[in-house]
Amino acid sequence: MRGLIGRKVGMTQVFDHEGRRMGVTVLRVGPCTVLQVKSENGKDGYGALVEAFEDIEEKKLTRPELGKFKHAGITPKRVIREFRMPQHFLDDVAVGDELTCEMFQVGDFVDVVGTSKGKGFTGVMKRHNMLGTPGGHGCHEYFRHGGSIGMHTYPGRVMKGKRMAGQHGNSRITVQNIRVVGVDGTRNLVLLEGGVPGANGGLVMVKASRKKDRQGMDD
Repeated sequence: MRGLIGRKVGMTQVFDHEGRRMGVTVLRVGPCTVLQVKSENGKDGYGALVEAFEDIEEKKLTRPELGKFKHAGITPKRVIREFRMPQHFLDDVAVGDELTCEMFQVGDFVDVVGTSKGKGFTGVMKRHNMLGTPGGHGCHEYFRHGGSIGMHTYPGRVMKGKRMAGQHGNSRITVQNIRVVGVDGTRNLVLLEGGVPGANGGLVMVKASRKKDRQGMDD
């Protein structure tokens, strides 16, 4: 359940040992500084690491935010995220420690959390792949509309979750079971097979695959 904070750099391609080309996403992951360690036996009641990422000037933080870093004795950071972790992993970590991308190895599987690209307010055809209205005789300026959303007398209302026009993208997306194909500890880079949600420069969280870890425990 280990995890780190990073940013998406972009995409490129690499060749495996059999000469096959694959598209990979390059992430700049860490180094992350441990801001707080939460223990199952403490007041929090669960095990987790609070990590901080990217240096920032003190004047850009509020006093409560700045107080967290001064209390921990570390330099101010831009991003703070919490990662749930088992207690046996937390026993070897202390506040102020730096975690790097070298905790991941080639062949590991990870889950990546990012924010998808925002596409603004879009209609039902682009947002939900609806077909629209047939453009035959009698259809007037209604080609891309969503159609009727009415109900019978019962229940007589529009159900929650009805697919309609609205904001498209700019939402939290998790892609699971992505294979690590490269790790460069000197430049804090991790190469992942396939795509990762978000634009270049977007913030991401890279965590050990929950499903793969669970399968290993079951085995």
